[in-house]
Amino acid sequence: MVRRAAPLKHPGRLGPADPRTIAGRFTSPLHDERIAAWLGIALGISFTSAFATGLVSHFMQHPQGWMAWPSRPVNLYRVTQGVHVIGGLATVPLLLAKLWTVYPRLWQWPPIRSAAHAARRAAVFALVAGSVFQLVTGVLNIAYWYAFPFFFTTAHYWTAYIVFGALLIHVVDQWDGTRRTVMTRPRDAVGRRGFLLTAAGASGLIAAATVGQTFTPLARLAVLAPRRPGVGPQRLPVNKSAAYAGVVAAARDPGWRLTVTGRVRREVALSLEDLRALPQRAARLPIACVEGWSAEADWRGVRLRDVLALAGAPADARVRVESLETWGLYRTSDVAPDHWRDPLTLLALEVNGEPLALDHGYPCRLIAPNRPGVMQTKWLYRVVVT
Repeated sequence: MVRRAAPLKHPGRLGPADPRTIAGRFTSPLHDERIAAWLGIALGISFTSAFATGLVSHFMQHPQGWMAWPSRPVNLYRVTQGVHVIGGLATVPLLLAKLWTVYPRLWQWPPIRSAAHAARRAAVFALVAGSVFQLVTGVLNIAYWYAFPFFFTTAHYWTAYIVFGALLIHVVDQWDGTRRTVMTRPRDAVGRRGFLLTAAGASGLIAAATVGQTFTPLARLAVLAPRRPGVGPQRLPVNKSAAYAGVVAAARDPGWRLTVTGRVRREVALSLEDLRALPQRAARLPIACVEGWSAEADWRGVRLRDVLALAGAPADARVRVESLETWGLYRTSDVAPDHWRDPLTLLALEVNGEPLALDHGYPCRLIAPNRPGVMQTKWLYRVVVT
């Protein structure tokens, strides 16, 4: 007599339901293909947005020779980096929910059924491990807690390609099944819907508690943000102080001069009084930091193009500004022609109606439209024309 196998108790659940297997012990209906599909769609959108805006950030800070980033709109980097960081933070509860939903698959037996199955599981491992790495190190970075021995920017950049590549492979592999699952009307949908709404609500709450670091009208709600607009000396946040940069004595030196040198008709050396004697211009521009925060301020100083004209710099020149800092990856920054010729690009001497505070770059700093904050170089002492 042939005995028939018992029917599956939870046919919609991920993994086999046979209680004799480890996976069969996961009895929650929330370990479900439909939940996994919807969370996968949300994560796919989120990771794609993070990848695109992350590339913008990377190549604005490290442009290739053929790239020419525009100086307008002035808030472009502020928006893209705000989306990158705030969207990344909002992804955390979605990823945790997705991992909880699908983790019974870790206990599938046998773990590898074929070469194709092994390749598929390797891609999923790269996707999961890379996603966790990106979000954990990203959160630590914006909190200024560098608990890892490697350089964050390089690791974050290259891991992004691994994650996005693994994501594309996973989407292609799961597309048909995901589409069928999403189109199917589920049974007992109340618990599933509540789980998805909880994950979405947690994601939205994190976004609401951080978006104020970029969107000034909501600054008071930004309780999770490391920096908030309006908080800091001269109502502007500070990432690196003059004491930390080691420039206090050099910046206060009465003999300080701003030198313009390189491919010019004449070298120019300007004291602070000389700069103040030149025509002063005003611009309202944001400082937009790679950690996601940004804040607008009213700046006043000399147009960089006017100072370069005094030295007779050619119109096609590239410019490098150098800080009094003696160390650090961003102690210098390059200013492309589109930026130094823009009338909003200033050698700023004042902010928000006051002379620059030491921590904001006294005696002179660069402020230009649509540039990452690390490239708005403080404590300038030399401009090199190439």
